[in-house]
Amino acid sequence: MRPTRIRDQKMKIERFLFVTVALLLTYSTAQAQLGNRINNAVRNAAENAAVRQAERRTENAVNKAIDDAFDNSNSNNNNAGNAQQGNSVQPTGGNAANNSQPAVANQDPNTPPRLESYSQYDFVPGDQILFYEDFSQDAIGDFPALWTTNGSGEVKTLNNYPGKWQQITSKNGVITYLNKLELPPNFIIEFDYIPYGDEVGTGGFKLYHDAAGRERELDVERFPGQMGFRFYFQNNPNDAWYAWSIDTYDNRRSGNDRYGQTLTSTNNSIKSGQLNHIIVWVQNRRVRVYHDGAKTMDLPTALFPDMTFTRLMFMTSRDDNRPFFSNIKITTAAPDVRSKLLTEGKIISYGINFDSGKDVIKPESYGAVKAIADVLKENPDVRITVVGHTDSDGNADANLDLSARRAAAVKNSLVSQFGIDASRIETAGKGQTEPLAPNNTVEGKAKNRRVEFVKQ
Repeated sequence: MRPTRIRDQKMKIERFLFVTVALLLTYSTAQAQLGNRINNAVRNAAENAAVRQAERRTENAVNKAIDDAFDNSNSNNNNAGNAQQGNSVQPTGGNAANNSQPAVANQDPNTPPRLESYSQYDFVPGDQILFYEDFSQDAIGDFPALWTTNGSGEVKTLNNYPGKWQQITSKNGVITYLNKLELPPNFIIEFDYIPYGDEVGTGGFKLYHDAAGRERELDVERFPGQMGFRFYFQNNPNDAWYAWSIDTYDNRRSGNDRYGQTLTSTNNSIKSGQLNHIIVWVQNRRVRVYHDGAKTMDLPTALFPDMTFTRLMFMTSRDDNRPFFSNIKITTAAPDVRSKLLTEGKIISYGINFDSGKDVIKPESYGAVKAIADVLKENPDVRITVVGHTDSDGNADANLDLSARRAAAVKNSLVSQFGIDASRIETAGKGQTEPLAPNNTVEGKAKNRRVEFVKQ
């Protein structure tokens, strides 16, 4: 082989090796750069994820702290302001013009207050329902058939409070029940009330007795009838001179002797834009008022002696407050639970209440549950069966199941909250199978929704 040809082949080999090495170096550099970019991207993504996770944790911690602060504030001091919580609702049905008014706040149904927090609720509803009204028999948009008014009002529904509600829509408006009542010296009246419209809303009711020879379905006098008492409440005691007010009168007396003292309280004002369950216990001359887990008034001599009542009126006194009323119930009060259970062998309770279709005991039931617990503690050999009953609304099988679950809830409360031995209590659900009254009236249905305690 000639030297020139050999030299050419060596140069080709050298060029091949050079190109190969260059390509390898380029690939390694590119790979390193790509690896660096990938590593940086992964590292940045991880750092960003960590930051986002930390932010979420911080946000959740802050939200929980705020929620806990509000919860503690509400449980420890129910007068801490009128801040609205939850989802807003509007009336649905009736006059659409009223639907633009301020929202009504929602209460979380998943976290009901425990009975222990209502330990000041010492009243015990009796075994007779004297009056009940939830406007369920009335058409949406109509004025309720069993009431009359000096102004305007209509039945509506609300988008996050169940049932039907009567709204008073006129300034200084009143609604009066058309039929006469016969109330005993000892009774309890309770109702749900939602102030609606302005920040300061005044509402109330009057219980009075028709004047002799002057029976009137609608009496709009300041002190109507022969005798009675007026009960007012406001939802902003910071700007008003009272949260609760009661004054009495007896028109059989002469001069200023006919007017009793005006008695007021600033405790536990009603909440603006929320459902307020108000309870008034009349016991001869004594009047006690309960709201939001506390006794707001206890007046030993609020009423004149020997007062009786035959008429019921609800009212509002402000143009820009158009409140809602519903679930108005009057029962006898303070039954002899021990005697009825031990001697008669059964007691019927209308003081243990549940929301419609649910088996969670409402906290205002504290006094009624505690009364049963006290009898069982005082008589350790007594065993009982808790029996739940419903009205005929809805499916019969569903009502049977609901009544059984409600009876079980009462047993659980007696065991877990009052320390009664579970082996002493059995439960049963009767649903709608054992009515005490026809289910074709509002009051009849209310009488059938009950809890019975039967001695074994």
